[in-house]
Amino acid sequence: MNAQRLSERLTRVASYVKTGAIVADIGSDHAYLPCYLIHHQIAEKAIAGEVAKGPYDSARNQIMDEKLENKITVRFANGLKAINHEDLVDTVTIAGMGGPLIASILDQDSDRLATVNRLILQPNIHAKAIREWANANDWKLVAEEILQEDDKIYEILVLERGKMTLSETEFLMGPFLITDTQNEVFRLKWEKESTEWMRILEAIRVAGLSSEVQLKKEEIEVKLKIVKEVFGA
Repeated sequence: MNAQRLSERLTRVASYVKTGAIVADIGSDHAYLPCYLIHHQIAEKAIAGEVAKGPYDSARNQIMDEKLENKITVRFANGLKAINHEDLVDTVTIAGMGGPLIASILDQDSDRLATVNRLILQPNIHAKAIREWANANDWKLVAEEILQEDDKIYEILVLERGKMTLSETEFLMGPFLITDTQNEVFRLKWEKESTEWMRILEAIRVAGLSSEVQLKKEEIEVKLKIVKEVFGA
Protein backbone atom coordinates (compact mmCIF):
# COMPACT_ATOMS: atom_id res chain seq x y z
CA MET A 1 0.00 0.00 0.00
CA ASN A 2 1.15 3.54 -0.78
CA ALA A 3 -0.23 6.99 -1.57
CA GLN A 4 -1.03 5.95 -5.15
CA ARG A 5 -2.47 2.52 -4.41
CA LEU A 6 -4.45 2.03 -1.21
CA SER A 7 -5.56 -1.19 0.44
CA GLU A 8 -9.04 -2.35 -0.57
CA ARG A 9 -10.36 -1.15 2.81
CA LEU A 10 -9.10 2.42 2.37
CA THR A 11 -10.04 2.47 -1.31
CA ARG A 12 -13.63 1.79 -0.26
CA VAL A 13 -13.41 4.54 2.38
CA ALA A 14 -12.13 6.93 -0.31
CA SER A 15 -15.04 6.01 -2.60
CA TYR A 16 -17.46 7.74 -0.22
CA VAL A 17 -15.62 11.08 -0.32
CA LYS A 18 -17.43 13.53 -2.60
CA THR A 19 -15.53 15.33 -5.33
CA GLY A 20 -14.30 18.73 -4.17
CA ALA A 21 -14.46 17.84 -0.47
CA ILE A 22 -12.24 19.35 2.20
CA VAL A 23 -11.26 16.32 4.25
CA ALA A 24 -9.84 15.77 7.72
CA ASP A 25 -8.40 12.28 8.14
CA ILE A 26 -8.12 11.61 11.86
CA GLY A 27 -5.49 9.06 12.86
CA SER A 28 -3.95 9.39 9.42
CA ASP A 29 -0.81 7.32 10.05
CA HIS A 30 1.27 7.70 6.85
CA ALA A 31 -1.33 10.07 5.33
CA TYR A 32 -1.87 7.63 2.46
CA LEU A 33 -5.59 8.36 2.31
CA PRO A 34 -5.30 12.20 2.07
CA CYS A 35 -2.52 11.85 -0.52
CA TYR A 36 -4.65 9.45 -2.58
CA LEU A 37 -7.64 11.78 -2.43
CA ILE A 38 -5.56 14.70 -3.71
CA HIS A 39 -3.71 12.68 -6.36
CA HIS A 40 -7.01 11.40 -7.74
CA GLN A 41 -8.55 14.88 -7.70
CA ILE A 42 -11.28 13.78 -5.30
CA ALA A 43 -10.54 16.14 -2.41
CA GLU A 44 -9.72 19.82 -2.86
CA LYS A 45 -7.71 20.04 0.36
CA ALA A 46 -7.01 17.74 3.28
CA ILE A 47 -5.80 17.66 6.87
CA ALA A 48 -3.94 14.68 8.27
CA GLY A 49 -4.30 14.52 12.04
CA GLU A 50 -2.07 12.34 14.24
CA VAL A 51 -1.71 12.10 18.01
CA ALA A 52 1.42 9.92 18.01
CA LYS A 53 4.83 11.41 17.15
CA GLY A 54 6.03 8.53 14.96
CA PRO A 55 2.99 8.46 12.63
CA TYR A 56 2.93 12.28 12.61
CA ASP A 57 6.51 12.37 11.35
CA SER A 58 5.71 9.63 8.81
CA ALA A 59 2.75 11.66 7.52
CA ARG A 60 4.86 14.83 7.18
CA ASN A 61 7.58 12.95 5.31
CA GLN A 62 5.07 11.26 3.04
CA ILE A 63 3.44 14.55 2.08
CA MET A 64 6.81 16.15 1.37
CA ASP A 65 7.82 13.15 -0.75
CA GLU A 66 4.55 13.49 -2.70
CA LYS A 67 5.07 17.28 -2.97
CA LEU A 68 1.59 17.95 -1.63
CA GLU A 69 2.44 20.50 1.08
CA ASN A 70 0.21 23.08 -0.60
CA LYS A 71 -2.79 20.76 -0.47
CA ILE A 72 -2.39 18.73 2.75
CA THR A 73 -1.73 20.07 6.24
CA VAL A 74 -0.38 17.68 8.88
CA ARG A 75 -1.30 18.44 12.48
CA PHE A 76 -0.03 16.91 15.70
CA ALA A 77 -3.28 16.82 17.66
CA ASN A 78 -5.62 14.57 19.60
CA GLY A 79 -8.68 13.56 17.57
CA LEU A 80 -10.85 16.38 16.24
CA LYS A 81 -8.51 18.99 17.73
CA ALA A 82 -6.71 18.67 14.39
CA ILE A 83 -9.61 20.65 12.85
CA ASN A 84 -9.94 24.44 13.09
CA HIS A 85 -13.14 26.25 12.14
CA GLU A 86 -11.39 28.27 9.43
CA ASP A 87 -10.40 25.01 7.67
CA LEU A 88 -14.03 24.66 6.53
CA VAL A 89 -13.72 20.88 6.64
CA ASP A 90 -16.87 19.24 5.28
CA THR A 91 -15.82 15.58 5.47
CA VAL A 92 -14.15 13.61 8.26
CA THR A 93 -12.66 10.15 7.82
CA ILE A 94 -11.63 7.93 10.73
CA ALA A 95 -10.42 4.44 9.86
CA GLY A 96 -8.79 1.51 11.62
CA MET A 97 -9.96 2.02 15.21
CA GLY A 98 -12.54 0.36 17.42
CA GLY A 99 -16.10 1.66 17.26
CA PRO A 100 -16.17 2.89 20.88
CA LEU A 101 -12.91 4.84 20.36
CA ILE A 102 -14.25 6.45 17.17
CA ALA A 103 -17.46 7.40 18.99
CA SER A 104 -15.47 8.93 21.88
CA ILE A 105 -13.32 10.96 19.44
CA LEU A 106 -16.48 12.36 17.80
CA ASP A 107 -18.04 13.06 21.19
CA GLN A 108 -15.03 14.72 22.79
CA ASP A 109 -14.76 17.71 20.46
CA SER A 110 -18.08 17.65 18.61
CA ASP A 111 -18.04 21.46 18.30
CA ARG A 112 -15.26 21.05 15.73
CA LEU A 113 -17.74 19.29 13.45
CA ALA A 114 -19.63 22.57 12.88
CA THR A 115 -18.85 22.72 9.14
CA VAL A 116 -18.82 18.96 8.60
CA ASN A 117 -21.70 17.32 6.73
CA ARG A 118 -20.29 13.84 6.11
CA LEU A 119 -18.53 11.31 8.35
CA ILE A 120 -16.91 8.24 6.81
CA LEU A 121 -16.03 5.83 9.59
CA GLN A 122 -14.36 2.44 9.40
CA PRO A 123 -14.44 0.66 12.75
CA ASN A 124 -12.47 -2.56 13.15
CA ILE A 125 -14.89 -3.80 15.82
CA HIS A 126 -18.10 -2.79 17.63
CA ALA A 127 -19.71 -0.65 14.92
CA LYS A 128 -22.81 -0.56 17.13
CA ALA A 129 -21.16 2.11 19.29
CA ILE A 130 -20.99 4.43 16.28
CA ARG A 131 -24.65 3.85 15.38
CA GLU A 132 -25.62 4.64 18.96
CA TRP A 133 -23.52 7.82 18.93
CA ALA A 134 -25.05 8.90 15.62
CA ASN A 135 -28.58 8.30 16.84
CA ALA A 136 -27.95 10.37 19.96
CA ASN A 137 -26.30 13.25 18.12
CA ASP A 138 -28.57 13.80 15.11
CA TRP A 139 -26.53 12.01 12.47
CA LYS A 140 -28.08 9.42 10.18
CA LEU A 141 -26.65 6.51 8.24
CA VAL A 142 -26.74 6.97 4.47
CA ALA A 143 -24.60 3.95 3.53
CA GLU A 144 -22.91 0.92 5.05
CA GLU A 145 -20.50 -1.61 3.63
CA ILE A 146 -18.81 -4.75 4.89
CA LEU A 147 -15.66 -6.30 3.43
CA GLN A 148 -12.97 -8.79 4.21
CA GLU A 149 -9.27 -8.07 3.79
CA ASP A 150 -6.36 -10.21 4.98
CA ASP A 151 -8.73 -12.47 6.97
CA LYS A 152 -10.16 -9.49 8.85
CA ILE A 153 -13.69 -8.17 8.48
CA TYR A 154 -14.34 -4.44 8.38
CA GLU A 155 -17.44 -2.28 8.24
CA ILE A 156 -17.70 1.20 6.71
CA LEU A 157 -20.39 3.56 7.99
CA VAL A 158 -21.26 6.78 6.18
CA LEU A 159 -23.17 9.42 8.14
CA GLU A 160 -24.80 12.72 7.26
CA ARG A 161 -26.68 15.15 9.45
CA GLY A 162 -30.26 14.15 10.23
CA LYS A 163 -32.37 11.95 12.45
CA MET A 164 -32.92 8.22 12.23
CA THR A 165 -34.82 5.59 14.12
CA LEU A 166 -33.18 2.19 14.45
CA SER A 167 -34.40 -1.06 15.96
CA GLU A 168 -32.15 -3.07 18.28
CA THR A 169 -31.42 -5.35 15.34
CA GLU A 170 -30.36 -2.39 13.19
CA PHE A 171 -28.17 -0.93 15.93
CA LEU A 172 -26.35 -4.24 16.27
CA MET A 173 -26.08 -5.38 12.66
CA GLY A 174 -26.63 -2.27 10.52
CA PRO A 175 -29.84 -1.15 8.77
CA PHE A 176 -28.27 -1.33 5.30
CA LEU A 177 -26.26 -4.49 5.90
CA ILE A 178 -29.16 -6.63 7.13
CA THR A 179 -30.96 -6.14 3.83
CA ASP A 180 -28.43 -8.55 2.25
CA THR A 181 -28.28 -11.59 4.51
CA GLN A 182 -26.82 -13.61 1.62
CA ASN A 183 -23.68 -11.49 1.69
CA GLU A 184 -20.93 -14.01 2.44
CA VAL A 185 -18.80 -11.62 4.52
CA PHE A 186 -21.82 -10.40 6.52
CA ARG A 187 -22.80 -13.98 7.28
CA LEU A 188 -19.24 -14.93 8.22
CA LYS A 189 -18.95 -11.98 10.61
CA TRP A 190 -22.03 -12.98 12.57
CA GLU A 191 -21.12 -16.66 12.58
CA LYS A 192 -17.80 -15.71 14.20
CA GLU A 193 -19.50 -13.35 16.66
CA SER A 194 -22.08 -15.98 17.62
CA THR A 195 -19.39 -18.63 18.14
CA GLU A 196 -17.51 -16.28 20.49
CA TRP A 197 -20.68 -15.38 22.39
CA MET A 198 -21.50 -19.06 22.90
CA ARG A 199 -17.98 -19.65 24.19
CA ILE A 200 -18.46 -16.84 26.71
CA LEU A 201 -21.83 -18.23 27.79
CA GLU A 202 -20.25 -21.62 28.43
CA ALA A 203 -17.49 -20.00 30.49
CA ILE A 204 -20.14 -18.15 32.50
CA ARG A 205 -22.08 -21.38 33.08
CA VAL A 206 -18.97 -23.07 34.47
CA ALA A 207 -17.86 -20.10 36.59
CA GLY A 208 -21.23 -19.23 38.12
CA LEU A 209 -23.08 -15.92 38.23
CA SER A 210 -22.58 -12.63 39.99
CA SER A 211 -25.14 -9.88 39.37
CA GLU A 212 -22.73 -8.23 36.90
CA VAL A 213 -22.11 -11.47 35.05
CA GLN A 214 -25.84 -12.17 34.94
CA LEU A 215 -26.35 -8.88 33.06
CA LYS A 216 -23.60 -9.82 30.62
CA LYS A 217 -25.22 -13.22 30.09
CA GLU A 218 -28.59 -11.63 29.34
CA GLU A 219 -27.00 -9.15 26.94
CA ILE A 220 -25.30 -11.93 25.00
CA GLU A 221 -28.47 -14.00 24.86
CA VAL A 222 -30.34 -11.04 23.36
CA LYS A 223 -27.64 -10.61 20.70
CA LEU A 224 -27.71 -14.31 19.83
CA LYS A 225 -31.48 -14.16 19.48
CA ILE A 226 -31.25 -11.14 17.16
CA VAL A 227 -28.70 -12.82 14.91
CA LYS A 228 -30.71 -16.03 14.71
CA GLU A 229 -33.84 -14.12 13.77
CA VAL A 230 -32.04 -12.18 11.02
CA PHE A 231 -30.71 -15.33 9.42
CA GLY A 232 -33.90 -17.30 10.03
CA ALA A 233 -32.11 -19.86 12.20
